[in-house]
Amino acid sequence: MHLSDGVLPTAVAVGSFVASGLCVAVSLKKTDPDNLPKIAVMTSAFFVASLIHVPLGPTSVHLLLPGLVGILTGWSAFLSIFLGLVLQSLLFQFGGLTALGANGLMMGLPAWCAAWLYRRASGRQGKGMPVVAALASGTAVALAALILAALLATGGEDFFGVAKIAILAHVPVLVVEGVVSAFVVGFLQKVKPELLWAPMERRGA
Repeated sequence: MHLSDGVLPTAVAVGSFVASGLCVAVSLKKTDPDNLPKIAVMTSAFFVASLIHVPLGPTSVHLLLPGLVGILTGWSAFLSIFLGLVLQSLLFQFGGLTALGANGLMMGLPAWCAAWLYRRASGRQGKGMPVVAALASGTAVALAALILAALLATGGEDFFGVAKIAILAHVPVLVVEGVVSAFVVGFLQKVKPELLWAPMERRGA
């Protein structure tokens, strides 16, 4: 789910860069230095997951992980994802540099949404935390697909069909990411539950 150079109107691309820049600034301000190792790990996971593409009809899909990144890094999720996108763009030409702002919003905002949903819906000792994580991750993927469709729609009628296909193609991803997030959160809840709460309880999150 990467937008390439030339797909978006200039005004949308520039506006997205400005918005992403503000979001990165907020993410940096609220990032606890003690969490940098975990942020680096999640950035790496996001980077690697997006490299594995599976053909699906006229398009291809891959794991996105905005929900899991948001759950585990809280406010730092936007920074983590943006860094991953920069590396993907520079090293593998996944997504264009001019579309970096839009790609950041498309992945970063759903990650924040997942973090917020997870924090609000789950209890510290709740046995239903994996289920909440699955729902939050699924919601993040759905939101990312909708943002993608909205951005593509700004390019004109030629992109409407592509937008519809992109949304449908990511329905299986939504399910898979929900399962992955539930498994990871369930495991961490047993072995190191503090990893699930520390990022959202510090820096005024």
